[in-house]
Amino acid sequence: MASKNITIKEASYDRLKAMKRPDESFSDLIDRLTRNEGDVRAGFGVFAGESEPAFSDVVDEERTRMERESAEREERVFE
Repeated sequence: MASKNITIKEASYDRLKAMKRPDESFSDLIDRLTRNEGDVRAGFGVFAGESEPAFSDVVDEERTRMERESAEREERVFE
């Protein structure tokens, strides 16, 4: 597989490193970040038939996951 070298600022590198998953290469990270995910409107209305508590539970679970991942990234950056 062919490869290319690129030069980026150290601050940019640090931000990318913080976003990189433990089992992910920088190439994999860039692929993930630049992948076209399609129509952003596709998920609208997905909870239309759900009760408010069910939706609230999903939001709480997602917030907890995001906070955990953010803390993990912060640990990796400031090690």
